[in-house]
Formats: sequence, C-alpha cells, structure tokens
Amino acid sequence: MSSKLSQLFELAVGISRLPVARLEFRLAMNPDDVRRMHAYFTKRHPKYKIFQNKSLGAALVNVRSYGDSGAYMDSIKDGGRNSAEHHARKAKSRGYVLTEIDRNKYIDDIYEINNSVEMRQGRPMDEAYRRKETAYVHEKNYRHFGVLNAAGKLVAYSDLGFYGNFAAFNRVIGIRNNDGIMHLMLSEIISEVIDKRSHDYIMYDTYFGASPGLKTFKTMLGFEPYRAKYSLQ
Repeated sequence: MSSKLSQLFELAVGISRLPVARLEFRLAMNPDDVRRMHAYFTKRHPKYKIFQNKSLGAALVNVRSYGDSGAYMDSIKDGGRNSAEHHARKAKSRGYVLTEIDRNKYIDDIYEINNSVEMRQGRPMDEAYRRKETAYVHEKNYRHFGVLNAAGKLVAYSDLGFYGNFAAFNRVIGIRNNDGIMHLMLSEIISEVIDKRSHDYIMYDTYFGASPGLKTFKTMLGFEPYRAKYSLQ
C-alpha cells in the first residue's frame, strides 16, 4: 500500500511540474473529424480515470518558441553524431527526400512498411496496420508525408492532422535501417510548420506509456512533456 501511495505522490508531483499547453480544437477545420478527435483526446484516461486521455505528458513542440526552422534545427544538434540533426543530414546524404504524398499512389509500399517487422515498441503490430487498404480517403484537415529513397520507393510515411491551434502526428512509421529516415521525416515536417507560423504546437502522442526508445526519439526531435488542456470551438 505504501509503495502505491508513494508512486501516486510522485505522479502528482510530476504532473504539477509540467508546463500547461492550451490546445484548441476548431470545428471549422473539419467538423466531423474534429469532433471525433476531440472526443478521443478528452475521454477518460485508461489508467488514470480522473484525467483526460491525452492530457498527461503530451509530447509537444512549442512552434512559437522558434524564430524559424533554422533555429529549430540548431536546437536538435545536441549530441553531435547522435543528434537528430546529424541523422537527418545523413539521410539526405544517402539520397532520401521528404515529399507530400497521395497515399493511394503508394498502397503497396505502405503495406510493405507496415508489415516490415512483427513487433514495434515491444508490442505486436496492431491489426489495423496488417490489413492492406484498397483505397485511402483524404480528409481536408490532414496532410500525408513520405520519405522516398534514391530509387523513388517509399520507405517511411506519416499522417499529420490539423485540428485548431495545433497539429498532431497520427501514424509515424518506416522501415528499420540506420540511415536516419525517421529523423529526416519529422524534423523537416516540424521545420515546415514552424516556418508557416500557422499553428502553436505540434503533438506526437504522449510521453507516458511510450517505450524508453520512443521517448528518447521524441526528446531528440525537440518534443517536451506538457499537461494539455483542451477546448472545442
């Protein structure tokens, strides 16, 4: 009992120290999808019932804290040859490029990426990834990005939803190699959002529940834990 109380106390202290981010869902972006995502983000947390699903330790990049993308890229150089900036440059040097994609042109590549390994983050791949889609529907508040290798083959992709004053990554997935393709993909997407100055935050799920490796990856790319407070407009 004392151990459980101690853990709860430590959790409460950790929560109290988190900076607060006010994230606005705006129906004008796409009413049906925004309502659906707001309901998902604000439902009861599966473990800590008194909190909302995506409120504790939300992994965010504060877009407004960077003057431009150059300042952001400078900020992710810490770590030298093990920094996100270094890995992104390595990917570029090996011929990888980021581009916005129509997922319907890469159905086979997406299926291959999704099923390239059996386990990710210590868990079996979800059945939603194992199923091969025949067609993708595009929602107006989403953009879809992909990393192509030198031969033009898709090796990583991500879906970015725009919900109000923030954008949030949905799927972020790629083949496993040591070429820095995931660092390239996220750093260039974040850089573009920073330069457009149209949103306040970019979200990549939460720190709580993420594996140590994924937490490290997020930290390398400038994500920090916040306590998110949501509103619907």
